[in-house]
Amino acid sequence: MQDIFFEEEKMTTLAQRKRSEVPVAETWDLTAIYADDKAWEEAFKELSGQEATILSYRGRLAESADTLYSALMMMEDLGCELGKLATYAMHASDADTADQDALGRKAKLMQVFAGLQGAMAYFEPEIANLSEETVGQFMQEKSELKDFRHYFAEMRRVKKHQLSEKEEVLLAKASQIFNDPNQTFDVLSDTDMTFPEIKDEKGRTVEMSHARFGTYMESRDRRVRRDAFSSMYESYGQFRNTCAQTLASQIRVNTYMKDVRGFSSGREAALFENNIPESVYDSLLEAVNARLPLLHRYVRLRKEVMGLDEIHSYDLYAPLVKDVDFKFSFEEAQELILKALQPLGPEYLAVLEKAFSERWIDYADNAGKRSGAYSGGAYKTRPYILISWQGTMDNVYTLAHELGHSLHSWFTRESQPYQYGDYCIFLAEIASTTNENLLTEYLLKTAEDDKMKAAVINHYLDGFKGTVFRQTQFAEFEHIIHQADESGIPLTASYLTENYGALNRRYYGYDLTFDEEIALEWARIPHFYYNYYVFQYSTGFSAATAFAEMIKEEGEPAVERYLNFLKAGSSDWPIEVLQTAGVDMTKPDPILKALDTFEAYLEEFERVLL
Repeated sequence: MQDIFFEEEKMTTLAQRKRSEVPVAETWDLTAIYADDKAWEEAFKELSGQEATILSYRGRLAESADTLYSALMMMEDLGCELGKLATYAMHASDADTADQDALGRKAKLMQVFAGLQGAMAYFEPEIANLSEETVGQFMQEKSELKDFRHYFAEMRRVKKHQLSEKEEVLLAKASQIFNDPNQTFDVLSDTDMTFPEIKDEKGRTVEMSHARFGTYMESRDRRVRRDAFSSMYESYGQFRNTCAQTLASQIRVNTYMKDVRGFSSGREAALFENNIPESVYDSLLEAVNARLPLLHRYVRLRKEVMGLDEIHSYDLYAPLVKDVDFKFSFEEAQELILKALQPLGPEYLAVLEKAFSERWIDYADNAGKRSGAYSGGAYKTRPYILISWQGTMDNVYTLAHELGHSLHSWFTRESQPYQYGDYCIFLAEIASTTNENLLTEYLLKTAEDDKMKAAVINHYLDGFKGTVFRQTQFAEFEHIIHQADESGIPLTASYLTENYGALNRRYYGYDLTFDEEIALEWARIPHFYYNYYVFQYSTGFSAATAFAEMIKEEGEPAVERYLNFLKAGSSDWPIEVLQTAGVDMTKPDPILKALDTFEAYLEEFERVLL
């Protein structure tokens, strides 16, 4: 009898598909970059050995307008080809992190890239050393150089933190080493780490994964949520010291870089890159901390609606509205998003159609796929989206979010020359979250009854909780650990766990029963390796709320300003790009207004449910 039971249990285990078993329709079309791996290898060979070409302009940029322009065009051609090679290699590896050939291509490219960066190290310092008079004269002599006016101004701005040519070369050649902690964490988390199996709502044994964790945390079955939570943190708990070592190494890299470039703090160094005042960061922390009672109120509401004596961290994502289970096929999600984003006008919708018809999106759920979701690509490629489709409402919002990134990239690259053909991180989360806000508006308009309306508001409140409150919590933690490292405090697993746990208690309040496991959440957050990245989710959400309100209230004039924002790329500093579009992030107003919106939705939610 035991043997028969074992066989039945094996048969009901829901294993993930191998990448080779995934239908082509569920994958992105990387053949639009290179026809196959062989074509990539050929392009890679052509790229190798370009250091001599790069160095042929060394010491000659002040020679003449023609020489300077020729050098800039050489760098553009090289950058475009590097972007294509990297997009193909990185995306193929992310689709199946166990693919050894793909890992090999990525490793080869990183090695060559480090060498090319070393050869390029003289370039920007040499441009920065050109006098304003020389640059002005060259622009008069060769009109094409006028397109680089802001680029030249940016080079002058960063000049005071640049090192000697020899030192810049040494730093550039070490870039791969500096990225090693992040790469090590990715391999540990996405490839080597396994999670204990759990039973789903139907009693089937399922393999846990990063993609499935999010799904099971939204389960209506509390036992499933608790088991998924335990499975995830049991594994990270076993590797807590390794995770602490990789994270501490990354923070030490950041501290080292701020020291050698002469910044007073890691935060100043990180925000300087995009010319963001540190006051923007402080304003965010102050505004959100002042309104933490709103989050505490939401936790109490959850506890009451769910009828719990104690509410735990694994109860914070379950839907609060009964008998409304949203389930979407990928095709249904496409149709919904197209309808929801109609306020953005025909120009935007036409590009959105291209994203679906040209297979920009890899939505397969397969073993070895990188966790999470992102939008990638390069100047000479399509934008590409990675997501693991589970059919939840959260998946629909994530898809709308990543499409916001991809269309921002598409409009920027179509509208701007190469030197301005990307947007900085500070602007990156705005277009994505504007899409989410418009999706919420559409779902509320089309809700058939109060129950469906409450379900949509539930999702919005959870999204706000995750994007504004939670990411600000992450930002505060990131600042704490940078300050600790700069003060010589070792970032041990116990230090990280103690400080993260204390922060989590403060943010969620005393109504949330503290789970020891949640203090380990720092160990599984990849964004902590991105150097003061996460605060921009919160500021981006606030700016997106402002854009969505303007589009709703003004219509076409606001849409035109918004599309111009999407097309601006890095043609101006990000604060100025936003101000031109009608949003001023140097003031706390957008953050406070976003928090007011959360409070208004919370009051409506309480009215409907209580």
